[in-house]
Amino acid sequence: MIQRSAESIYVDELCKSAKDAYRQIRSIHTSKKNKVLEKLAAALVSRKSEILKENIKDLEAGKSKGLSSALLDRLTLDEKRIQSLANAVLEIKALPDPVGETVRGTTLPNGIRLNTKRVPLGVVMVIYESRPNVTIDVGALSFKSGNACILRGGSEAIHSNTILAKIFQDCLKEEGLSPNAVTFVDRTEREYMIPFLKQTSYIDIVVPRGGEGLIRFVSENSLIPVVKHDKGVVNLYIDKSADPKKVLPIAVNSKVQRPGVCNAAENLIIHSEYPYTKELLEELASKGVQLLLDPRSLAIFPKGQPVKEEDYLEEFLDLRFSVKTVDKIDEAIEFIEATSSGHTEAIVTEDVSAANFFSRSLDSAAIFVNISTRFHDGGEFGLGAEVGISTGKLHVRGPMGLVHLTTTTTYAEGEGQVRG
Repeated sequence: MIQRSAESIYVDELCKSAKDAYRQIRSIHTSKKNKVLEKLAAALVSRKSEILKENIKDLEAGKSKGLSSALLDRLTLDEKRIQSLANAVLEIKALPDPVGETVRGTTLPNGIRLNTKRVPLGVVMVIYESRPNVTIDVGALSFKSGNACILRGGSEAIHSNTILAKIFQDCLKEEGLSPNAVTFVDRTEREYMIPFLKQTSYIDIVVPRGGEGLIRFVSENSLIPVVKHDKGVVNLYIDKSADPKKVLPIAVNSKVQRPGVCNAAENLIIHSEYPYTKELLEELASKGVQLLLDPRSLAIFPKGQPVKEEDYLEEFLDLRFSVKTVDKIDEAIEFIEATSSGHTEAIVTEDVSAANFFSRSLDSAAIFVNISTRFHDGGEFGLGAEVGISTGKLHVRGPMGLVHLTTTTTYAEGEGQVRG
């Protein structure tokens, strides 16, 4: 008899229970889904003291382990962020249910009627790090789109994730639904991850979101289709015609508002003829930004530090900002093509032709003109929330929302036709 490991037994049981839950929820009515989500939003607020208590445990453990300020920021839940979580759930509740939407209807010359409709993907596994809000965002998006989800967060957020998953599961049980529709993996050891990535009979798609190492590990080990939500090496280009009244707030917001997230800018590219470079660098420094400067920008602002070439490829997730000076927009394009992770590129310019050239020349999930890079976000795009921001090109690119958690089934009807 083949001896099964404790890991494989644990994983098999969780995956089977998630698949069973999917069979129950895949066809429930929209009103039932919305009732659960309304309860969830209320429960997050009413049980905030429980959430904060568990989050403190994670924060204290994180500080003792020496986690960076960026990671601690991602990990932190406070009353404002809990309310934001509840608001995001209500936004998802208010979105149209994609399940059952007709995407194509036609009658063939032979009289067969075709009706292609959106249906849930099935069981979605999301592997993530640091940010406990993902537990609620992904759980709510998966549930609203008729999917069961398996959530595997990082060890640094285990207490926060556990209580958030429990609150969601309690709401499901109160409505007579299987709590396994939101299955939570409470074992964070690496040896428990690989067996999940082999569960082709139970899991339909795997979404890793986190650091470069996590993405690579999942991609190399998964037998299940993977939608990558890779790092954000985000570039912000200041054109020579840029309006300084737009440049300062956009640059500061892109870098400073929340530096520990994937849509924060990491590289600042400045045209050599932009006349207010010194003022821009001084403003950023006054906000606590650590400027890593190329020789020409360092000559303008000697208080910075010399940049290394490898800095331009790094997702800092903190207040470091790499600066590159270019003499023409073509150089900015070449630089972005060499450094970007395909997440977000932005230009600040008053030149319409420059904006159009920039937009046409680059190939990333989002291209912005005269707005902060921080707007590349599911909530800001009107999706309610997001599973993550996909930097790949298959199935979904950019924020992965409700509709991206569906596939299609084609229903055909006829009067006895046979193929000749």
